[in-house]
Amino acid sequence: MTSDNSATLCRSATFLGHPKGLLYLAFTEAWERFSYYGMTALVVLFMVNQLLLPGHVEHIGGFSAFRATLESLFGPLSTQALASQIFGLYSGFVYFTPLLGGMIADRWIGQRNAVVIGALSMSAGHVAMAFDQSFLLALLLLVTGSGFLKGNISAQVGALYPRDGEAWRTRGFVIFSTAINVGAVIGPLLCGVLAQVYGWHYGFGIAAIFMLLGLATYLYGYRYVPARVERRTFEGTRLTAPEWRVVFALIVVIIITIFQSTAFYQVFNVNSIWIQRHVALGLGRFQIPVPWFQSVNSLFSIIGVPLVLWIWSRQAMRRREPDDLAKIGMGAWIAAASNLILVAAIFVAGDSLVHPIVPFLYSAGLGISFLYYWPTLLALVSQAAPAKVNATMMGLVFMSLFVSNTLIGWIGGFYEKMAPAKFWTMHAAIAAAGGLLVMLFGRRLSRILHPA
Repeated sequence: MTSDNSATLCRSATFLGHPKGLLYLAFTEAWERFSYYGMTALVVLFMVNQLLLPGHVEHIGGFSAFRATLESLFGPLSTQALASQIFGLYSGFVYFTPLLGGMIADRWIGQRNAVVIGALSMSAGHVAMAFDQSFLLALLLLVTGSGFLKGNISAQVGALYPRDGEAWRTRGFVIFSTAINVGAVIGPLLCGVLAQVYGWHYGFGIAAIFMLLGLATYLYGYRYVPARVERRTFEGTRLTAPEWRVVFALIVVIIITIFQSTAFYQVFNVNSIWIQRHVALGLGRFQIPVPWFQSVNSLFSIIGVPLVLWIWSRQAMRRREPDDLAKIGMGAWIAAASNLILVAAIFVAGDSLVHPIVPFLYSAGLGISFLYYWPTLLALVSQAAPAKVNATMMGLVFMSLFVSNTLIGWIGGFYEKMAPAKFWTMHAAIAAAGGLLVMLFGRRLSRILHPA
């Protein structure tokens, strides 16, 4: 089948007025996010409560050399600090490898083959997670699979639409993003309860099953998705002086958001340990699974959309809607306030356990903060970056998540050396630093990015 025939086939059948390939891509991503967030909700607790303890840690293949390498860099690590470092490296490289996976797909194998390879690798990784011996191999397979799948499946969504179909492309990405959030909500709920009732490996096992369902969905719709994404080419490679100023301004904005991303993503790492040790999880005879709290921020990233859009529209009617930089700054302040909710509750509770509404409100606040800064950052870079380097700049945005996730692993290693109140105060300060930087440089950056 030629590329022209393939493109025609991708756009001929429709789903809600969109190319039918969107249906298969959205459901594939929903299954993949279900498995990813379900596993992510378990892995830190699994390491701290079982895998890294005597009787299990000795069975992990290659772990002695791996631990020696980490401790040569970071010094002696307790079980919790070691788990934090492992999680930080894992989640960081999940956002680094898509850059490599995209390059391989663009130059050699095409996006369709890359997604299949990624899904197979991630499925194998989830299966390997069920055995202590293959834990490090499982993480490697998951990181590699994410590299092949994550960016390339998003690129295929955009390629379903003609170049002049911007409005429909945007709506298509909204549907695709909704599938992501639905998977992110359901994954921790189901994996968490199975792990609590039947054991850790049942939680990881259901994640593997849903990743395989994602692969099956993609293969079933294989002929409706583009084999290779056509890349735009531009005459000349040099940027003008004004374009360079825009690029540098965007890099500064991306660096600023690392502060609030670091404060945000700790919800997937140390927060689970804090909840397990300091929150009253019993509701009568029912024990709330700790991973359930990780669904809250994704849930509020869905249900918070109408609220945030309503707030912005009301502000626009009064000509007070904040610009992109101000919205990013507001996201930082909301993230800081969310961390302070934990600090206040810790002081109020004293030596008693904290009410479960507290981590719920913390995660909900982070979900709203995410809506303020992350989609705004993506839209800003997509709109303002010069066409010649637009894709590169979007890649840098996701590289910022590699930095922030790596940082949460390192910072999480200090948790046991600090009182919980000090630890979460530090994260509030990290998020607030992002807000302060926007206050200091936001107007100057806005003048460069939005010239009159």
